[in-house]
Amino acid sequence: MLDKIEQLKQKNKIAEEGGGKKKIEEQHKKGKLTARERLEILLDEGSFVEVDKFVVHQCIDFGMEKQKIYGDGVVTGFGKINGRDVAVFSQDFTVFGGSLSEMHAKKICKIMDMAMKLGIPVIGLNDSGGARIQEGVSSLGGYADIFLRNTLASGLIPQISAVLGPCAGGAVYSPAITDFIFIVRNTSYMFVTGPNVVKTVTHEDVTFEELGGADVHATKSGVVHFVYDNEYDCLMNIRKLMDYIPQNCDDEPPVFEYDEPEKDIPELLSIVPENPNQPYDMKDVIKLVLDYNDFFEVQENFAQNIVCGFGRIRGRSVGIVANQPAVLAGVLDINSSIKAARFVRFCDAFNIPLIVFVDVPGFMPGTDQEWGGIIRNGAKLLYAFCEATVPKITVITRKAYGGAYDVMNSKHIRGDFNFAWPSAEIAVMGPQGAVEIIFKKEIQSSPNPEEELKKKLNQYIEKFANPYVAAEKGYIDEVIFPNETRKKLITALEITKTKVDKNPRKKHGNIPL
Repeated sequence: MLDKIEQLKQKNKIAEEGGGKKKIEEQHKKGKLTARERLEILLDEGSFVEVDKFVVHQCIDFGMEKQKIYGDGVVTGFGKINGRDVAVFSQDFTVFGGSLSEMHAKKICKIMDMAMKLGIPVIGLNDSGGARIQEGVSSLGGYADIFLRNTLASGLIPQISAVLGPCAGGAVYSPAITDFIFIVRNTSYMFVTGPNVVKTVTHEDVTFEELGGADVHATKSGVVHFVYDNEYDCLMNIRKLMDYIPQNCDDEPPVFEYDEPEKDIPELLSIVPENPNQPYDMKDVIKLVLDYNDFFEVQENFAQNIVCGFGRIRGRSVGIVANQPAVLAGVLDINSSIKAARFVRFCDAFNIPLIVFVDVPGFMPGTDQEWGGIIRNGAKLLYAFCEATVPKITVITRKAYGGAYDVMNSKHIRGDFNFAWPSAEIAVMGPQGAVEIIFKKEIQSSPNPEEELKKKLNQYIEKFANPYVAAEKGYIDEVIFPNETRKKLITALEITKTKVDKNPRKKHGNIPL
């Protein structure tokens, strides 16, 4: 028996060394951690339970039968983050470049299947050279097996991806289906086809970083949600995200203790400028109403005219969606609509109440937007808010014009509590445009058109550029003092805590993708 125990110790040691000390040193020289080092940072100390440690590939072609390494390029298992269970896989670049084989894929699929049965999140740490060429269609089939499980798990359990090295070709589609993608600058990249293929097909000279680096996907494509300068910060922020979200679609997000006495927030009284065209930073409003002014923003550098992220109000998780008047006046365009729609659908899938701050002049005009499909893409955000059955609370701080008023969680699309500040303007369009249309003849026939325009404009602003017409019709539940916004949100969240709403029975809707 002692011999067998010694043999097991040796096998464990060999498995834990992955591709060996030399390969580990190479990984460290690139500024990257090993698969196991990453899990040590991500998971609570001593909580990792590994499965399939001794799995090896089954390939017998191209001399592969002589190169069998325990684990086959991925470490899989279960652990805890702040005491809550998660399933994890961490690709090991020191073993065959982390390339995906049939057995590598089966290991990942096994823990995903278990995660769905157990109702726990899946976190994937991606660092792979792609499909293992020697295995041909078996490796391609392995990717498809994973994609299927990503799709089946979507909306059932949270799925988080971290890109901590190369992620190319078919490999990119697994993270793309998951809920959030984290990435590290300078060591990580994602693309469907690499620079060499791009040069051959389109004759473009482009580097790995320019084609699919972290900042490209954070600012231009919107593929990734969080970007960090090093792996430690990346992994620690995955831990932070997990504190805002539940284990599964039937669970509630964790609630944290918050014992601070409530106070008015006088800073909110002067945050909206007197000049209706002057910008201000909506993030200041968001942070002031959240516990400890702590806001965990999602896709911070993409489509910055809308702000999305997580926070807490008296310890309860909330999802924030807000127009950003400091960027493009907070207008809705293609990218901001897509960004917010996906975030709204995540919150709805996982029982996270939505708080919406509105200051929106409308949808972005122009041929670029129309030809790019602003109608179809703007409808995604409308669809997401209409479909959502979680508590939905809206605060209109200033402008709410045109169809954008409807889209931004108006009362008409099942907003539960719709508040407005006294500075709110709810109208089909801005006062100037409205007056020029309604009083066109009077202005043109006047001896002094400029004076007549000014007179009509003042009349229109006095009558319509306020929240009271909407409040008279019940479209605004209450016009509130800005300094009492947090108190109103606390009350609304408490009232809607037991909300139950259902959509009509159907297989699924057909969102305008």
